[in-house]
Amino acid sequence: MRAITRFGAVCLCAVVIPATAVAQSYPTKPIRMVVPWSPGGTSDTIARILGQKMTEAWGQQIVIDTRPGASGIIGTEIAMRAPGDGYTLLHANMSQWATNPSLYKINYDTLRDFQPVSMVAIAPQLLVVHPGVPAKSVQELIQLARAKPGGLNFGSGGAGTLAYSAGELFKMLTGVNMVHIPYKGTILALNDLIAGQVQVVFSDMPIALPHANSGKLRALAVTSAKRTPLLPAMPTVAEAGVPGYAIDNSWGVFAPKNVAKSIVAKLNAEVVRIHGLPDVRERYAGLGLEAVSSTPEKFAEIIKVDADKLGKIIKSTGAKVD
Repeated sequence: MRAITRFGAVCLCAVVIPATAVAQSYPTKPIRMVVPWSPGGTSDTIARILGQKMTEAWGQQIVIDTRPGASGIIGTEIAMRAPGDGYTLLHANMSQWATNPSLYKINYDTLRDFQPVSMVAIAPQLLVVHPGVPAKSVQELIQLARAKPGGLNFGSGGAGTLAYSAGELFKMLTGVNMVHIPYKGTILALNDLIAGQVQVVFSDMPIALPHANSGKLRALAVTSAKRTPLLPAMPTVAEAGVPGYAIDNSWGVFAPKNVAKSIVAKLNAEVVRIHGLPDVRERYAGLGLEAVSSTPEKFAEIIKVDADKLGKIIKSTGAKVD
């Protein structure tokens, strides 16, 4: 029995030691971080900030691989099919894990085919109107919309975008009738808002805030549950009279499902460290984002909540891909 016990102990060590050694030596070569959106966008920009810091710390190049198309599906599936060795990661945002399942037939499930590593950033949408709209608060906008049912248009980048979901949630909770006008990108909707072709947009902060600061647009509120430290004086939609309203955009890093837990833990620790650095937080703030991080378990919980919430909004509106 002693011989069997000793043999079992040796076998156990043989299993445990290689996994530990892999995590300790990782990475030994460049890491590819797939960004399933176009170069130059918010996802690409923050992935490059993160990648630069990881490269500096680990001495291995983090290669940002932009693979846009099909609302992030193409790049996501590329990352899903990558070997589970930790040398391909996915830098994704909310639409890929929360919205796409309700709009598209997709070949992946976020929590089945990937391991959440950590969140990296959050940002509310900014509710902006054309200066010609006679509403200087959320309550005045609601009153105006109720007085003219169907008389106000809100633009978005199309069904399934966060700008669309934010507008539809606003309609659901206030009972107002605003007409949705889809565009091929939220920035195009914002351009038409500036031109006065639409009256309302729930926009990404980084692209809307400069126009609000210049007076080309009027900002009424942020869509988050709490005020953002990026605009502490700006009320939330909920504070401004729409109880229960809350919607944020968020970004995070994922690893394919077969990556060793020890490597995921090492990646998580590095992402958490990076997002505590003052210069990273400052660079994110300049983009209208708040740098955050999380445990993999907490990130998985957030994904489930977001997918349920946005899925219900899309299903209730009967939205189809524009």
